[in-house]
Amino acid sequence: MPDTDEEYLVPAGPGEATLVEKKSKFIARIYPVESEAEAQDHLARIRKEHWDAAHNVYAYVIRRGPVRYSDDGEPRGTSGQPTLHVLQAQAVENVLCVVTRYFGGVLLGAGGLVRTYSGAAKLALDAAGLARMRRWHQVLIPCEYGVYEVVRRRVTEAGGVVETADFGKDVLLEALVPVAATDRLRLDLADVSSGTIDVEIVDTVFRGAKIEQAKDNQEE
Repeated sequence: MPDTDEEYLVPAGPGEATLVEKKSKFIARIYPVESEAEAQDHLARIRKEHWDAAHNVYAYVIRRGPVRYSDDGEPRGTSGQPTLHVLQAQAVENVLCVVTRYFGGVLLGAGGLVRTYSGAAKLALDAAGLARMRRWHQVLIPCEYGVYEVVRRRVTEAGGVVETADFGKDVLLEALVPVAATDRLRLDLADVSSGTIDVEIVDTVFRGAKIEQAKDNQEE
């Protein structure tokens, strides 16, 4: 069971990127995982799919679990550990990164390997995006067309995420709002609308939402 009093970062989804360096091809993949067993399953599948690759380097971080990496035959410290450092630098958890290398016949040297594995892992993580796991209120916010953009902006400024907007006679927004920010948002929207807008809480959930979709304002 997740600890709903804590917040942490996870991949927003799978991500993939490819780098070519001196004729070697590096295919980096990011996967959200919940356990070491799930990470190992992904790794076994990739090894089977890319059986002809020179290396399948990996690193994974399991929340409150193991942190592991492998150079898979590359010189020690040039691949698995740099890949892990990319994940740790972003403080992302429950994540697996696998970087598959097809050797192009030209040696890259230790420094070149570190830069290329790190670069490929970073591109894949950027492609996946990050999500913040936290407690949210799922809310409904009805408003008139004239204040729609203002309402959307205020939700974002509160650290929320607008998931859908239904444009009928008026606009109905469905959004996720951090639990600690809901009361503040309600007062803010009442102020900008002279008391005509209310925030209806539909549910309380613990899940991730992409931090790129909102300014990730946290309560102190």
